[in-house]
Amino acid sequence: MSTRVLRVTGASAVWSPGRAGIDPAVVECVDGRVAPGTRATAAAGTTDAPVETLDAEGGVITPGLVNAHHHLLQSAFRTLPGTRGVEMAVWLARMREAYAAARVDPELVGAAARVALAESLLCGVTTVADHHLTWPGGVDPVHIAGAAFAAAQALGARVAFVRGTAGDDPDAAAASVHEIHDAHLSGAIGGVTGDGMRQLAVGPSGVHADGADTFAALGEVARRLGLRRRTQANEQVDVARAAEEYGRRPIDLLDEWGWIAPDVTLAHLCDITGPEVELLARSGVTATHAPACDLPMGWGVAPVARLLDAGVTVGLGTSGGGSNDAGHLLADARLAMQVAPLAGRPLDALEALRMATVCGADGLGRSELGRLTPGAAADLVVWDVSGAADAGVADPVRGLLWADPGRRPRHVVVGGRVVVRDFELVTADERELAGDLRRECGRRGIGR
Repeated sequence: MSTRVLRVTGASAVWSPGRAGIDPAVVECVDGRVAPGTRATAAAGTTDAPVETLDAEGGVITPGLVNAHHHLLQSAFRTLPGTRGVEMAVWLARMREAYAAARVDPELVGAAARVALAESLLCGVTTVADHHLTWPGGVDPVHIAGAAFAAAQALGARVAFVRGTAGDDPDAAAASVHEIHDAHLSGAIGGVTGDGMRQLAVGPSGVHADGADTFAALGEVARRLGLRRRTQANEQVDVARAAEEYGRRPIDLLDEWGWIAPDVTLAHLCDITGPEVELLARSGVTATHAPACDLPMGWGVAPVARLLDAGVTVGLGTSGGGSNDAGHLLADARLAMQVAPLAGRPLDALEALRMATVCGADGLGRSELGRLTPGAAADLVVWDVSGAADAGVADPVRGLLWADPGRRPRHVVVGGRVVVRDFELVTADERELAGDLRRECGRRGIGR
C-alpha cells in the first residue's frame, strides 16, 4: 500500500492537549497518523509519496471533537409534540410510543444515522458514541448495528456503537453483543477494529430501566470480549426510581453491581452528592456531561467543575435529537462553560475544549483520539477565524467557544482523509441525506 501524506498548512494557531508549542506552519499526517511535522521536515519532504495539501490559512486547528454520548436514532424524532418541558418519565413514555408507531427497523436507523453523522462531521465531530436503546421484536440486532456502522463507513466518521438495553431480556441482549461483534468487528481487539473506525461497547440505559441481571449479563460479555461499559445515571427518573424500587441511590446500586470501575463511563450525573463524587474519583470511572440535553428539559445541571477538581475525567456529549435537537458539540461546550458557575465554579474555555476532545476519547479507552500528538490518529478540524464574529478576539483558541455560537468548521479530517472541505461534506450530499430521512419520517408518520 502506498504512503498517504496530508499536509495542513497556513494555520495561525494549533491547539492540542498534551502538545504545547505546536508549530502552526504545518501539521503533517502520514498514513492516517499525526507525524512530527515542522517547517524543516515540510521543506525537506518526509517521504517521496505524493503529498496532498490542505489550506488552513486564517484558521485554528484542533483535534477532531469526540461526541461521547449520542443517540443517533433520535435524529428522526426531533421536536416531537409532547416532548418538551415535561418530566423525564413523561418524556420516556412519549419517546417509546413514537418508536413503536414508527416501526423502527434498519432502514430508519440507517437514514437517521447518516443524517446525524453528517451533522456531526459538519460540526467538527469526528468520533461519535451512539448509545442505541431501541430493539424492536422480530428485528435482528445485527442488522440494526450494521445500519449504524454502514452509515459511519459511508461518511468517513468513527463510531462507537453501544449495544444498549432499556428493559430488554438480559440473556438475549448479551447474546446479541457476541453476534454484533462477530458480524461487524472482525479481528477487533478490545472492541476496536484495526483501522479504529468501529468500536463496540455495552450499556444498559440506567437503573431506572434495567435491573441487576442486565448489568451482570452485559458486564460479563464485556469482560469476555474486552469491551468498554457505559450507562446513564442520576437523572430525575433514575434517582426517583432507584429510591422507589430499591430504597437506594443509583450510584450505590451501580457500585454494588460492579459498575463503578475504570472501564465504565456514566452519562449525565445531574443529581450527585459530594460523597458520590469522591467515590467516582477513587474508582477511576469516567463521566460524560450533556448540558444541552439536561438543561432545556429541566433535568438538572451536573456539577462538572466539582467532578473535574476531584480528578474525574469528564467528556462531553450532545445526547440525542429527542432532547437536544442539535448535534453541535462545540456549541454544547460553550453552554457547559456558561452554566458551570450555577453548579460550582466557572470553566475555562480550554477545560471545555479538553472535555470535547481528549476527555471524551479517554472515556472510550481511545488514547489515540482527541489529541494531535505524534502517532495519534490524524483526526483534525480547521476552524476559520477570519470573519466578523472573530474580529477583536484576543485569544483565537478560547474564542472558538466564546465567539460565534453557531460556528462550523472549514475543513474536517478523519484518519488523514478530508471528509469536509470548505464547509461542505466530501463523502456525501448533505441535502440528499436530509431528503432520505424526511421521506422515511413522512412514510412512517413521525412527528404527526
